[in-house]
Amino acid sequence: MSRLPSLFVSHGAPTFAIDPGTAGPSLTELGRSLPRPQAVLMVSPHWMTSMPRVGTCAQPATIHDFGGFDPALYQLSYPAAGHAALAQRTIVQLTQAGWPAQADERRGLDHGAWVPLLHLFPEADVPVFQVSLPLQLDARRAWAFGQALAPLAEEGVLIVGSGGLTHNLYEFRAAHGANEAYVAAFAGWVREAVEQGDNERLLRALDDAPHAQRAHPTAEHFWPLLIAAGAADAGNGTPPGTVIEGGITHGVLAMDSYAFGLAGAVH
Repeated sequence: MSRLPSLFVSHGAPTFAIDPGTAGPSLTELGRSLPRPQAVLMVSPHWMTSMPRVGTCAQPATIHDFGGFDPALYQLSYPAAGHAALAQRTIVQLTQAGWPAQADERRGLDHGAWVPLLHLFPEADVPVFQVSLPLQLDARRAWAFGQALAPLAEEGVLIVGSGGLTHNLYEFRAAHGANEAYVAAFAGWVREAVEQGDNERLLRALDDAPHAQRAHPTAEHFWPLLIAAGAADAGNGTPPGTVIEGGITHGVLAMDSYAFGLAGAVH
């Protein structure tokens, strides 16, 4: 199998599961165009641990780790199987790369994992396992974590970092209507860095991009983008990324996703 691309997906609010907007169909189209992975490896900021943990259960549960949303969301499930062998392979790979990792036999899929997967692989017919997001990250360590995962892309693993291109929970809860200008400004700056393959600019996004502090009061939802980009860096830098159009929802959530190393990987 040729090397699979790595993906960053914006998982937005839990309502993305039932309100796909522009982003949902874009992810579904992408999922149909990719070579079938042996498994999907998901990294989400909704599972953070001091050192990496890797889900190894055979049938990961669907975790409804949110409150106060449409009751229909709590009836949804994503019944994909796990992949214990590739999860164990991931533990070995991370440990060898200097990230001591441990198995977690009980952890299911949080909404940062299963909500975008509902659109990316709606039949739930591709095995999935989750890797926790290490707590002590900065931009370069997030990139290095992606690099540590990179060899798995040559073994049929689709590496997906799930986060938020913008993530200001205070403003989301304030129920904005019209799109906030700062969201488009920040998202556009990041898009330019990704599409130009300007890795150094992308690494500096939370320092240099317009309105970065407002877009990300805390950084954990941005790190999965750098992990996905790092996972496409096989030693020669990450090639320019491809935008998966997502638009803006709730006025403050930019929903674009990105594929790294997509050229030559689609059917």
